[in-house]
Amino acid sequence: MIKFLDNMSLISLIFMAAILGITPYPMEAEPHSIQKILMLVNGELHKPIDILDLFFHTTPTILLMIKLYRMYVLKIGIEIKEN
Repeated sequence: MIKFLDNMSLISLIFMAAILGITPYPMEAEPHSIQKILMLVNGELHKPIDILDLFFHTTPTILLMIKLYRMYVLKIGIEIKEN
């Protein structure tokens, strides 16, 4: 999984996270993923389809955060070895 994430393009992850994170923003007051997260916080996320929808909309953002963290850690590790 980690090698797959390391080989994935940062631009494509940013694009997927942005598109799935804000859909369907132009038609509604708030992004769909924010609605699902608020449902989770309020304890209203009970239907399996809503749980799957939350997972679907937040996965690219979570993968992007993991990739950015790994890029930062690997950069720090390389700088420490060079000095």
